[in-house]
Amino acid sequence: MNKKLLTLFAALVALSLIAAACGEDRPEAGALGVVEVNEGEEIQIRSLNAITGDVAFLGLPNQRGVELAIEHFGSIHGFGVDIGTGLDDLCSADGGQAAAQAIVADDSVVGVIGTSCSGAAVAAAPLVTNAGMVMISPSNTSPALTSDLAGTAGENYSVGYYRTAHNDLYQGAAMAEFVYEELGLTSAAAIHDGDPYTQGLAQAFADAYEELGGTVTGFTGVNKEDTDMVPVLTEIAAGGPDALFFPIFQPAGDHVAAQASGVAGLENVVLLAADGLLTDGFLELSQTAGMYFSGPDVRFGDNTNESTGRTADDFLAEYETLYGGAPEAAFWAHSYDATTLLLEAVEAASYVDGDTLVIDRQGVRDYLNGVSDYSGLIGSISCDEFGDCGAQRITVIHHEDPNDIATSKANVVFEYP
Repeated sequence: MNKKLLTLFAALVALSLIAAACGEDRPEAGALGVVEVNEGEEIQIRSLNAITGDVAFLGLPNQRGVELAIEHFGSIHGFGVDIGTGLDDLCSADGGQAAAQAIVADDSVVGVIGTSCSGAAVAAAPLVTNAGMVMISPSNTSPALTSDLAGTAGENYSVGYYRTAHNDLYQGAAMAEFVYEELGLTSAAAIHDGDPYTQGLAQAFADAYEELGGTVTGFTGVNKEDTDMVPVLTEIAAGGPDALFFPIFQPAGDHVAAQASGVAGLENVVLLAADGLLTDGFLELSQTAGMYFSGPDVRFGDNTNESTGRTADDFLAEYETLYGGAPEAAFWAHSYDATTLLLEAVEAASYVDGDTLVIDRQGVRDYLNGVSDYSGLIGSISCDEFGDCGAQRITVIHHEDPNDIATSKANVVFEYP
């Protein structure tokens, strides 16, 4: 090679190095744009859960799961992760909307772990996802947020929304099968409170129960603030059901359980509830003795999160040390796994350009859309086309002694795979 060619070759090499340094060999940004994190700054995600009020028992363990997952996961390409101040969804549409508006005002936020409640997600998810962010919920279960499991999107589905919680079409089917086939009860009624979670689950139960051959004798709603349940219970009693399923929250659930036995025709009705009432504060009430509860299978044992190497038992031991007791509600592991999935997605969809971390928003979604057989605390996680990612295993427990809640939570009498 002569001197002229050598000079030309050296120039071409130099130009290629300059182009690389300027980022010209980097992947093109997706349609949703990028987030740039400068040197000395941290990657921003947010926790949006019910952390005050009657449903704080659900949101606080979720938020703590986010915090522990971030700590265990560590940095991403040398950049730390920050959730700022935990936001409160108030387990309501108004709370979810207000918090989401605050989140989307900060265009440095990449994703959100939340909401706790499906009603809050109906308002929050469109705002968050339309801003190019992702939302991964650990405890939303309304079918309307994802799909009917038969290929049709739910009425409240948003592209960019995911969840590690189960779809309540499974939970409704589980409770229906338990009541009809295991308990041998051929008639049942259901009560909801108008929330997307409670109404969706009550309807899923009713549909599955009728499909099995059972008779739904009543399907009605109460208001969340109601204390006198006798009128509604009297209406239910007119149908003469063998069982009454009320997948609602406290305090309304307290009053249904306390007043049902005093209504003529319901003296011997079998009372059934779901994960919204599967909490220490409800189980310790005397009127809950003998009830059955459906919810996610929480027998996680030595299931290991592949991103952090921590097992469910490891998490629980650390949680009890830090917070003085076990998580009160069931979705702590779902929250931990939702967070590590988001962090994995950020890591996969980002690169360092000089002193700046560049995160491709569409790349985050692409990663989550492709999740398959991810090992989490809740088990194997795979995301379908509508964002249902959770391990869809449901159990029913029999609550026998309000003075021994731990034993009741472990008293699994039915499994729905």
